[in-house]
Amino acid sequence: MHAAGPQNPLHGITLEMMVTQLVAHYGWEMLGRMIPINCFNWNPSIKSSLTFLRRTQWARDKVEALYLDSLPDMQGGDEKAGRSNAGGTSKPA
Repeated sequence: MHAAGPQNPLHGITLEMMVTQLVAHYGWEMLGRMIPINCFNWNPSIKSSLTFLRRTQWARDKVEALYLDSLPDMQGGDEKAGRSNAGGTSKPA
């Protein structure tokens, strides 16, 4: 379990935010390969995943660890995660 407080990188991040961002970044198929749990592999949904992860600490720990490992990639302006470059400067002139 992680410690609470502003020094913790997960402080203020909900489980729903983590799962949503991981799905946006990797997709359900890849997420199910990285963390092989049924709620990611068979008929996946945010709701079913949250229900399982809130009840199953070992699975939640794996999701939190993957989120922390993936955070630099997701913050790097990944278009798939819904982020865009500053001011849309990536468009050709």
